[in-house]
Amino acid sequence: MNYRHSYHAGNFADVMKHVVLVALIDALRRKPAPFSVLDTHAGIGLYDLSGREAQSTGEWRDGIGRLLDAPADPAAPPCIGEWLEIVRATIAAHEGRLFYPGSPAIVASMLRPGDTLTCCELHPEDQRSLRRLFRHNPAVSIHGRNGYEAITGLLPPKQAKRGLVLMDPPFEQKDEFHALAKAIITARQRFGTGVIAAWYPIKHRAPTHAFHNALKDAGQRNLLALELTLRPPLDPTRLNGSGLLIANPPFRFEQTARAILTTLCLHLGDDGTQANVEWIVPE
Repeated sequence: MNYRHSYHAGNFADVMKHVVLVALIDALRRKPAPFSVLDTHAGIGLYDLSGREAQSTGEWRDGIGRLLDAPADPAAPPCIGEWLEIVRATIAAHEGRLFYPGSPAIVASMLRPGDTLTCCELHPEDQRSLRRLFRHNPAVSIHGRNGYEAITGLLPPKQAKRGLVLMDPPFEQKDEFHALAKAIITARQRFGTGVIAAWYPIKHRAPTHAFHNALKDAGQRNLLALELTLRPPLDPTRLNGSGLLIANPPFRFEQTARAILTTLCLHLGDDGTQANVEWIVPE
């Protein structure tokens, strides 16, 4: 699967991933001690939805496009409103043009004094875009290195004992699920108190089941899987759903996740959209 992100920014998978990301940062902000975030596959941080790549697919229209046009839902969890405020502030900052914030921009907007964000991006052009975006933000550091390799070099974080590791690989390699499972295990060995959030595509069930089983077989515990599918995952040529594997989730995060996905099901996809939150391995 080729997931060059400029073509897919703001789609249903981004919406799910970024709302959950806001909820995870909110959980970290409940305590006064500083925290650190490592984004292993950061991308460019800011995406022009009116640009050629995004317009060629139009996927954002069934993602962020639906949420921007939807009336306020008083029953929705607060993190969805927070995320929408970040998106609308980004659009306003660009004079109303449809610019969509990626995970680095979302996290950076939520940092408090003392909190830090470390971004890894291997692609030279994308790396330059990230450096331009955060050139005046001393809380954000950019590393031009492989995100999986950076886990060994950058964890545990020097700045804080608490934090989040976000892994959002492009899934361009056939062994990406294997590499992601290995990276999760390594990150937990090096940063045992950290929350690990790993995104994965759902095309058909066999790869995701193998991914979950690899972590279970490796003795990993406290694993929560969040999945949103637009249609039954039977066609391996299509992105049928989006998953997030949360290792060491915040206290009672299962309830927050269910509320998020229940709300997103009302706005994303059609009648076949389904959400699932389950413990792959309990604590």
